[in-house]
Amino acid sequence: MSTTGSTGGLPIGQLISQPQSAAAQASSSLGSQLGEDAFLKLLTTQLQNQDPLNPVDQTQSIAQLAQFAALQATTDLKNAFTSFSSNFSVMQSAGLLGKTVSAQSTDASGAVTTVTGTVKTISVINGQPEFTLADQSGKLLVDSNGSPLQLPTSAILSIG
Repeated sequence: MSTTGSTGGLPIGQLISQPQSAAAQASSSLGSQLGEDAFLKLLTTQLQNQDPLNPVDQTQSIAQLAQFAALQATTDLKNAFTSFSSNFSVMQSAGLLGKTVSAQSTDASGAVTTVTGTVKTISVINGQPEFTLADQSGKLLVDSNGSPLQLPTSAILSIG
C-alpha cells in the first residue's frame, strides 16, 4: 500500500531539479550549498520513492549518511570557531582599556578622519567589540549626532 507523490519513480537528479516551493526557494537563496534540512529531506524523498524491485544500494545509503554526519560535524565546528573567534577578539580588546590609540572614523557624510584618544569603554555589538575614546580632558569623543563615537577594533591605526 504505497502511495507516491509527484516525485514518485524519478531518479535523484530529477528530484533535485523539480520546481521548488516558495519556502524552498527562499531557503536555497540563502546559499547554494545543501544544508542539513535539505539534505535530510532529499534523503527521505529518495528512500520514499525508490523502486521496491530495484532498491538503492546499501553502500550508497551508508555513504549518504556519512556525508550527513560530516556535514553536521563541519557545521558544529564552524559554530564553535565563530564563538571562539568572537570571544577571543573581545578578550583582546579588553587589553586596550586605558591605552592611547589612533583610529579611522567615518562620519555620516562619508568623510574619513583620524581620531586619537584613550580607550574608555569596550562594548560588544553583534558579537564584535567596539570601543569609545576619551580626549585629554577625559570627555568622550562624540559623532555628529552627539552620541559617543563607537569604533570597531578594525579601525585602529596605531596603539600607544
